[in-house]
Amino acid sequence: MYRPTRRCFTLAMFVLFTAAASANLRLPAIISDNMVLQQNSTIALWGWANAGETVTIKAGWPANAGAVVTAGADGKWMAWIKTGKAGGPYTISFIASDTITIKNVLLGEVWLASGQSNMEFFMAKTRNASYTGVIDYQAEIAAADFPSIRMIDVPNKMADTPQDNFTGKWKICSPQTADTFSAVAYYFARDVHQATGYPIGIVNATWGGTPAESWTKKQVLQNDSGFNKILERYRQNLDSFPAKQQEYKTALQQWTADSVGKAKPKAPGNPTNNKSPYVLYNGMIAPIIPYTLKGVIWYQGESNADHAWQYRRLFPAMIESWRADWNNSKLPFYFVQISPHRSQNPEIRDAQLYTYRHVPHAGMAVTIDNGDSLDIHPRNKKLVGERLARWPLYFDYDRKNIVYSGPLYKSYQVKGNKIIISFDYTAGGLEAKDGALAEFTIAGSDSSFVPAQATIQGNTVVVWSDAIKKPQAVRFAWKNVPHPNLYNKAGLPASPFRTDSYRTPTEGKN
Repeated sequence: MYRPTRRCFTLAMFVLFTAAASANLRLPAIISDNMVLQQNSTIALWGWANAGETVTIKAGWPANAGAVVTAGADGKWMAWIKTGKAGGPYTISFIASDTITIKNVLLGEVWLASGQSNMEFFMAKTRNASYTGVIDYQAEIAAADFPSIRMIDVPNKMADTPQDNFTGKWKICSPQTADTFSAVAYYFARDVHQATGYPIGIVNATWGGTPAESWTKKQVLQNDSGFNKILERYRQNLDSFPAKQQEYKTALQQWTADSVGKAKPKAPGNPTNNKSPYVLYNGMIAPIIPYTLKGVIWYQGESNADHAWQYRRLFPAMIESWRADWNNSKLPFYFVQISPHRSQNPEIRDAQLYTYRHVPHAGMAVTIDNGDSLDIHPRNKKLVGERLARWPLYFDYDRKNIVYSGPLYKSYQVKGNKIIISFDYTAGGLEAKDGALAEFTIAGSDSSFVPAQATIQGNTVVVWSDAIKKPQAVRFAWKNVPHPNLYNKAGLPASPFRTDSYRTPTEGKN
């Protein structure tokens, strides 16, 4: 019978020890095959190894970039290396007790796409899912052959504390993979790629039905008294849940014993869900920090309509926090103004316009002409992605021939019984599509708005009503489902607006 020698035993133990040690060289999911890294930048690469272990990084682009770092006592390491101009494919090797080689890496432009269901919305139509399927999706997917566009999905995850990784992989855009791409992000990436020739990487962190506070860091909500009520409600729900659960169990037992003619009791909802504050920031944003970004595109707000006044401060606070996380106070942040729907009050669009006006290096794509009163998920995502893409093409990629915005309210002047409205971004003039201007209202000293007549005069709109002799304020498209028709010469619609500062229904609601 074979008996292992001491030398063989020692060699076997050495092999096992080496294998165990090498298994400790790990990379986060976002640093993997087919990824896109931000060009002409200093990018973050990180991972885990044995405590105190040296990790050597060798990148394959012409600059022969690389770094040597040492893992900390907790095994974590991070390196910053320079990238060159757009191109590839390249490889990156991470060398410690073992070697990991990442293949098919492109240098290009990296954008984070985030928000709720309208950003999550798939290209393909999926059974039993209300927010999937762009217009003519079969043909659109068949044409989606762009190997320089890649996307990685961050899985839906809630967490009480910030996470450091997720499960996922980069997908190369093709007719075989584009079906589950975020439609808005796909059209955005396609337009930027076609205009610049750069590879585009999209990090897709989205979840339907989620409010902005779920995507906001806990400390931001703690440190602002205006947001404390959000945390207080969450704590109250957490504290009361055990008692509600016990009441339900007792009621269920009684119903089981004698259910004749009685409705079955309903189980209490879990207080921790995707609408809870900070849980999506922890589970879906924290794991991708500090992966170097060009900017952010965002489509969200529907779930904050009931607290639209609060959103005027919450949304900018979230943007500022994310910029701090990425150590870039000028990180471009381009977002979509919510489309018309019966559940979406005009205040939420006003809050988004307010955010655009008060947050630097931000842009807003107006979609007031893309709504559906019955479906909160309009299928024309091509229009949305293309309008979003106009902002970086102008500001970040120097395409100065592009008009990036429709008319935005600038100022007003009262002249007799008329109010004259001035606009930014008229792009050579204003025009009314399909007849006379619609959706203007006007008010006098009683703050009661009535339908108004309106006409274009150069780059202004003159508004009046024979019922109002001394007008004081004008509102435009100020309803849940308006049908406005004011555009600029570039064919981009005007944003809803109001000239007044009258108290609105959600003001003071926190």
